[in-house]
Amino acid sequence: MVVFNNTCTNVALEKGIGTFQDNTTGKTKEIHADVVIGTDGAGSAVRRSMMGQTSQLLFNYSQQFLRHGYKELSIPPAEDGGYRIEKNALHIWPRGRFMVIALPNLDGSFTVTMFHPFEGEEGFHALDSRDKVLSFFQKYFPDLIPHAPTLLEDYFANPVGTLGTIKCYPWQAWGKTLIMGDAAHAIVPFYGQGMNASFEDVFVFDRVLEQHAGDWTKVFETFQDLRVQNTNAIADLAIDNFYEMQDKVADPVFIKKRKLEMQLEQQFPEYYSKYSLVTFKENISYQEAMERGRKQDKILMEICRKEENPNVEIVLDRLQRGSNV
Repeated sequence: MVVFNNTCTNVALEKGIGTFQDNTTGKTKEIHADVVIGTDGAGSAVRRSMMGQTSQLLFNYSQQFLRHGYKELSIPPAEDGGYRIEKNALHIWPRGRFMVIALPNLDGSFTVTMFHPFEGEEGFHALDSRDKVLSFFQKYFPDLIPHAPTLLEDYFANPVGTLGTIKCYPWQAWGKTLIMGDAAHAIVPFYGQGMNASFEDVFVFDRVLEQHAGDWTKVFETFQDLRVQNTNAIADLAIDNFYEMQDKVADPVFIKKRKLEMQLEQQFPEYYSKYSLVTFKENISYQEAMERGRKQDKILMEICRKEENPNVEIVLDRLQRGSNV
């Protein structure tokens, strides 16, 4: 049975009974199930039901917001239908405490996102007039203004979103109720892995279901223990990448490190940078990618701080002296 236009408000975890409210009539009803799998997003009602029985489940939960929000802006196609700026690139304007990024679309436009603190003299709360916003962009992003003719209209038409990370454990209750996807592990978007992490949940769950079919407690417990460490890892990596994008991409040492990483990837097909380990390397978990990537970053940053012109030969020498990249 598929029921549309209804909102889950509560789940009786041990019994597998969901309470739903009809969004049109306001009436509520109960739906009984053998098991309940909650994939109802970051604001999950199923997870809230688990939080309501914290002592029985020993349920751990954390919700952490960045002190930044985001607002979408836009760059339209050029008059000839082409792109106003380079299309084969992720554009980043890093400014330390805040940044703007632009991603190309197929129609010649760019989706522009402003990541910005809420507080402060130039925070979202203070940028409350057209004059203030225009002055802000003239000061920090003057080269963006000619490409964004609807900048002020977009700024005041579009809402400010929040950026939060949710971690919790356990993901299951009494072999009757389970959460997965953003309901169990919502993350910030700076690795582009939120949807992929949820798809991985389904892939792993399907594999576990084949192994332990018929024993829902075993299925749920095995699944959560295979996934929670990895989803925590990609949550932490996404926050790491936020600070890299906002600040470090303009740092001379970090720029040298990125050039060195590109040289290593070009000369050694088996080498992957931290970002590539997460995004392109097959058959590697988020946890392993984080551990390997952070270790590599530490070594390469040390080399780039000490060397004026770091190169692959210096890295190889470092390897021969006992460091592992």
